[in-house]
Amino acid sequence: MNEPATHQAFDAAEFRRALGAFVTGVTVVTTIQADGSPRGFTANSFTSVSLDPPLILVCIARTASSYAVFSGTSHFAVSVLAEDQQAVSGVFASKAADKFAQVAWETRNTGAPVMKGAAASFDCATHEVVDAGDHIILIGRVLDFVHTSASPLGYCRGAYVNFSLSQDALAAAGSRAQVGAILEHRDGLVLLETPQGLKLPTGIKLEPASDAASLRGLLTKLGLDVHLDFIFAVFESGNAQASGQLASVQIYYRGRVIDNGSAWMDSAIRIVPLAQIPWDQLHDEAVRSMLQRYVRERSEDAFGIYVGDTEAGKVQTLALAH
Repeated sequence: MNEPATHQAFDAAEFRRALGAFVTGVTVVTTIQADGSPRGFTANSFTSVSLDPPLILVCIARTASSYAVFSGTSHFAVSVLAEDQQAVSGVFASKAADKFAQVAWETRNTGAPVMKGAAASFDCATHEVVDAGDHIILIGRVLDFVHTSASPLGYCRGAYVNFSLSQDALAAAGSRAQVGAILEHRDGLVLLETPQGLKLPTGIKLEPASDAASLRGLLTKLGLDVHLDFIFAVFESGNAQASGQLASVQIYYRGRVIDNGSAWMDSAIRIVPLAQIPWDQLHDEAVRSMLQRYVRERSEDAFGIYVGDTEAGKVQTLALAH
């Protein structure tokens, strides 16, 4: 049989977005240049390779300004950043001339810098450099390593992921919390019919499933098997502030319904396609605004985290340089 005469064009931008669905850590890769000065860059293309011998790898674009240095280096180090080191990631993703003057670092076996306060660091001798398309794969043999109890900094779909932010927010909110979820089913968004209009599933706390007042308890009662992903928004309720009451903290996760083929257990559930959300039926203005941001960021496949109140806040998101 003959090969088809034409092929569908490969969409590089969509390919990059698809790869962004994989949650990674954030690292700083460093070495010492021939003149004795340190050099480094931010990377999330890091993985383990072998235990015997102990090997790790990072990938470097041929277009990167550090390519010539790292493709020829005899040693390098990889620092796995802790979740409080977003600023360090930003420094090494930038074109700043004095990167190492802005961070705390030290040296170990090879003399390559490692970041102080990192979740882990690996000091390596170059084992092999492999050509790989528009990148090279720099494989290092680990000569020395350290690790701490610090939570690592995560990265997914163009945004940093703080794995302890949800726990911190819940702890800070205490009894004043309202915990909700933006849940996607294959047919659309999960909303609930109430006498006041449509609303997202919410509870006064996250766990446990045995407590009907919690988010997990409500979802269990509704017959929804869900997976909660990352936190999406944390804000104070404007209604409580306006009435002079103690402000309640609203915390919303994004997640998805695990479709097991069973029928819905509760008639209050309404599945609405993202493009057909009836905005005028959402009674909470803050939730409506949050959902509008969700739909916009969902179309771009790049989520941030909103922290603030119903009047003003900030979407925390920052793309890494490659």
